[in-house]
Amino acid sequence: MGRIDYLTMKTDEETAALLDSDFNELKVAAKGLINHATTLGGVAFGTSFLRWVASVAAIYLLILDRTNWRTNMLTALLIPYIFFSFPAVLFNFFRGEVGKWIALIAVVLRLFLPRHFPDWLEMPGSLILLLVVSPSFFAHTLRDHWVGVAICLVIGCYLLQEHIRASGGFRNSFTRSHGISNTVGIILLLVFPIWALITRVL
Repeated sequence: MGRIDYLTMKTDEETAALLDSDFNELKVAAKGLINHATTLGGVAFGTSFLRWVASVAAIYLLILDRTNWRTNMLTALLIPYIFFSFPAVLFNFFRGEVGKWIALIAVVLRLFLPRHFPDWLEMPGSLILLLVVSPSFFAHTLRDHWVGVAICLVIGCYLLQEHIRASGGFRNSFTRSHGISNTVGIILLLVFPIWALITRVL
């Protein structure tokens, strides 16, 4: 019995040591990533990275709303949020010929085959239309200006307070089913505009 306990304890110590070494390697890798990011791009890299994170979070929340989240919140505000926070590569791609073809197909399906146009395509179709038809004042001037970032911040704050209210308080927003993922997604919406506004001021 004593030998079995000794073997078990030794195995547990080895496992703990392996996990500790793995965590140390992760810390070193994270520090290296942060150092390289600040060396290579600094603030610009951080803004670009957070823009991607915010866009992915907004698309994730949009998908949740279309599938199983179903709240009374005005989640249509995610469309202008995505418009203003969309990374430039994707924005220019969908604003070009590809976006025009997608918008044309969406409009034709909606007009002539409404029964074959699913409800969950309403929001993505609206986003593509907004990307394609928006004037250059919105597409280039406001998007690259602090006004576009401020609009993103207002939308994020509104959605967060509405989500907390619908959940019955801040604590419930983290404990209910799907609460954590929704709350984290909405908080990620706030990180990009706050960072962008702070870096503009500095």
